Amino acid sequence: MSSARRIGIVAILAASLAVTAGAVAISRTSVATRAPAKLKTLTRSAISADAVVIRPEAIHVGRASLSPLTTAQCRRILSIACYSPLQLRVAYNLQPLYNKGINGTGETIVIVDSYGSPTVIHDLVVFDAAYGIAAPPSFTIIQPAGTVSPYSASNNREGWAGETTLDVEYAHAMAPDASILLVETPTSENEGTTGFPQIVKAEEYVIDNHLGGVISQSFSATEQTFPTAQSLLDVRSAYIDAASSDVTVLAASGDDGAIDVQNNGSTYYDYPVTSWPDSDPLVTGVGGTQLHLNATGYHTGADTVWNDTYSLVTNQYLDGNAGPSPLAGGGGKSIIFERPTYQNGVAKVVGPHRGVPDISMSAACNGAVETYQSFAGVPAGWYPTCGTSEATPLFAGIIALADQYAGRWLGVINPALYTMSAAHEAGIVDVTKGNNTVFYIQKKKIVKITGYSALRGYDLASGVGTVNAAKFVPELATADVSS
Repeated sequence: MSSARRIGIVAILAASLAVTAGAVAISRTSVATRAPAKLKTLTRSAISADAVVIRPEAIHVGRASLSPLTTAQCRRILSIACYSPLQLRVAYNLQPLYNKGINGTGETIVIVDSYGSPTVIHDLVVFDAAYGIAAPPSFTIIQPAGTVSPYSASNNREGWAGETTLDVEYAHAMAPDASILLVETPTSENEGTTGFPQIVKAEEYVIDNHLGGVISQSFSATEQTFPTAQSLLDVRSAYIDAASSDVTVLAASGDDGAIDVQNNGSTYYDYPVTSWPDSDPLVTGVGGTQLHLNATGYHTGADTVWNDTYSLVTNQYLDGNAGPSPLAGGGGKSIIFERPTYQNGVAKVVGPHRGVPDISMSAACNGAVETYQSFAGVPAGWYPTCGTSEATPLFAGIIALADQYAGRWLGVINPALYTMSAAHEAGIVDVTKGNNTVFYIQKKKIVKITGYSALRGYDLASGVGTVNAAKFVPELATADVSS
């Protein structure tokens, strides 16, 4: 994923939501151990020895407004579409599930972010009030890997606070009756792999104490920035533990299309790369689509691969120029992991490598969602927000619904996704248009990195596609996820 893009943030109303002192515990119904996919170990020279940078990925388009903008207002003021959580509920066909009581009851969505946000409780209250969404049954914040230092406005802390708020608001919007467990870690990156060990420690605490059935991660690091392949493998223990405890782990596939940044967090590689943890075979990589909706949320056209590389308004706000700048759903082939068995059916697409993403949800800046944020550092208010950091908590909400429907935690869902796609299950909606080819300016020249195009079936731009939740949830809940 790209370095934390310019994050806008802030607040208007004062309200509160009680945060319980302890962790929210729910019962676990089954334990099934699954072996990780076969790994390809690289030599030290294959990966640079520089620092690994863990990045949040919330992208804000436009400036703060005192109330959420409608789709029409966004088009008029910002020249982009923006959508509310109510429109997304319609777009993903969630109401039939809600009508049957499938709303996340009894489930807990675990959201992991470095630092968190000092105003996330208040911001969720404002968000819920604006859209008539009930508060979650419980909202718990824990710091199992160490105490987070007091908030101070800076690019790094503002970026993570904006990420945290997006994650919480849109996971909750999809599964309104699921509890939220926000897991904050005390660092994002200092040197080497500092940051990931704290994330691993925090996630293992959640898994060992059976605190939730789905973990949402809206962060990543380019695979090539790890000092060695083994240094990456050394920090994946939480995913192995999650698989053996039937916990589903999700990760955003990135916002730079077929490329990603180097260890300095700003210089792009000049060849296709991908990121981790979305490339981990035990993790579901969530890519990005662009929705085409009317004012009530009904589709005016089929979803396409998210690619805003030439979006004038987005480039002007983020970088102060007309672009182009890489702004597209991440996707590609891992250099660390070989093709897992569940991707054998798409071997012609991924070759001998693990391919990502696995599935995609709304992420486009021209189709951004409204978030409310109020922490110090930028004006308070509502911001259209985009990126695969949006897509990942959206899908986490869908998984919470599927867990409730199944009456158990589903664990590693990737085998089921590929089986469902191959069987043309109605819950999987194929994405057949668009690509994640990107362009950027380097030394006053436009550089093109050719990515991957949407295909019928699986592709490296959208995965198996996106979802019709009313059909997807029962299909996934009854699918065989043990392969």
